[in-house]
Amino acid sequence: MARPIRSLRKSFPFSSSSKILIQKTPTLHLAHEKQVSLISPSLQPPQCRRTYISEMRRSAFEGNILRLLRNEIQYELDHSPATQQVTKFKLFTVDNQPGEQWISLKRNFGEKEDIKIEATMFDGSVPAPNSKGVAGLGKDVQLHITICVNIFKKEGGNVLEIMCSAWPDSIEINKLSIRKPEKVPAQPYVGPEFKELDDELQDSLYEFLEARSMNNDFAIFLHEYMKNKDKTEFIRWMRTVKSFIEKKVE
Repeated sequence: MARPIRSLRKSFPFSSSSKILIQKTPTLHLAHEKQVSLISPSLQPPQCRRTYISEMRRSAFEGNILRLLRNEIQYELDHSPATQQVTKFKLFTVDNQPGEQWISLKRNFGEKEDIKIEATMFDGSVPAPNSKGVAGLGKDVQLHITICVNIFKKEGGNVLEIMCSAWPDSIEINKLSIRKPEKVPAQPYVGPEFKELDDELQDSLYEFLEARSMNNDFAIFLHEYMKNKDKTEFIRWMRTVKSFIEKKVE
């Protein structure tokens, strides 16, 4: 007696009409947005994993910079706070020029002169002299400020320009020249070195500046002002860098 042959088709527990259930990857449904995959980074394709790791590293790097900047800003505010910048020195009006490395001062002298001064922040230094007046080799230094003095006559004409150095307690004249106010020649003749002039003429030119409030007190004022501006600009710079890093790339 022949053994009945079971159909291969019947050996499966489901028919062709049965539905196969496939477990789907969970997704997060957001209103009015695309579905967001919740696949673990380790199960994502290599390119996605590299992007994910790169973003994590960048975020950690930027976070560390921001932390250091916040700490430095707070330290400066706690240990070396800047004072309120003054806007006057005697008859001079002071313009702080925020964010710049210089300031400007203006005043009138009598009825015939307008004076404009531009002074840099500290732009150099020399070793401070010792008790015998000789430049030492220690860590103490004298900071330097460059001053450009322009004196205009109200009736017009040429401008007297005097280049000076402001040391901690004195003004030193370096050069003086006459130029036209509207156009400066490419290579103007600026006269000899100031120290080459006759001693009596040098003294007279110092008296000329002193009569216009540019004397030792002026040098002391500039150094105190620039110390304060240096602190203010440093904190401003750190805050600007911090603000830039905090901005997210769109």
